[in-house]
Amino acid sequence: MKIRTVSIVGLGALGTIFAKHFSDKLSIHDVRVIANQSRKQKYEMNGIYCNGGRYDFNYVLPESEQEPTDLLIFCVKFNQLPQAIEDARHQVGEHTIILSALNGISSEEIIGKAFGMEKMLYCVAQGMDAVKIGNELNYENMGMLCFGEKDNTVWSDKVTTVAELFDTLDFPYEVPNEMDKRMWGKFMLNTGVNQTVAVFSTNYGGIQVAGEPRNVMIAAMREVIVLSRNVGINLGESDLTYWLEVLAKLNPLGMPSMRQDMQANRKTEVGLFSGTAITLGKQYGVSTPINEWLYHKIQEMEKDFK
Repeated sequence: MKIRTVSIVGLGALGTIFAKHFSDKLSIHDVRVIANQSRKQKYEMNGIYCNGGRYDFNYVLPESEQEPTDLLIFCVKFNQLPQAIEDARHQVGEHTIILSALNGISSEEIIGKAFGMEKMLYCVAQGMDAVKIGNELNYENMGMLCFGEKDNTVWSDKVTTVAELFDTLDFPYEVPNEMDKRMWGKFMLNTGVNQTVAVFSTNYGGIQVAGEPRNVMIAAMREVIVLSRNVGINLGESDLTYWLEVLAKLNPLGMPSMRQDMQANRKTEVGLFSGTAITLGKQYGVSTPINEWLYHKIQEMEKDFK
């Protein structure tokens, strides 16, 4: 199988980066951005701006009847996932491969329940430092997608097919041997970085240097390391070092989506991060005081948000 068409659900920071890259490399008609009528009209009227340039993507209504896409990428927030699944139904066929760039460690199973796990590859988006305000996105590092089966010691046909597309389009990617460990590592990073930047109202620069925010971030990440050992993932200090090195390369003026949500008075994905850590801590008898503090602090900060 060769991938000829790509569909993207969600036009936030990640969705915009991906739509731009694929549209620059493929025929615009082979790249579909799934959007309902009101969003489609807004995008067509106002445009989407990325690093100063306007992009008018190929917007496709969810109800449009057409040939299934070859590659479907989910780029929405977790609380938008149920609607995104419904919006994507006409895009999925027998041979569609699906990637989820959502935060957390549970979206693959949710999407797989709707469309079949045989269509899913596990996926982690990392290294992006994009900031999106309204219809304008700016970034220095587009990062990469890490994807694959849970065990990639030998690549499956699906993994090979996606890798061949990404090679052709110069799309940055990695296929880790252990996707479970990479996903938990990104979960660890998000739990530390996203929440700390939000609580301390700072940016990546505020946690790239020594100080209280960085200390809180690392403490929250170490709680996830302990939790990982209880579920058989076994993160360690080398994984912490790897993700701190990823963090060090981000634009200091950039900020994660949780901080951007805070600035826009939007509810955050705190349940995916400290919420998950606290639940797992109770399940396995692991103390998570830093994540509990972060969770309650963010809940308090966003109590009046929509």
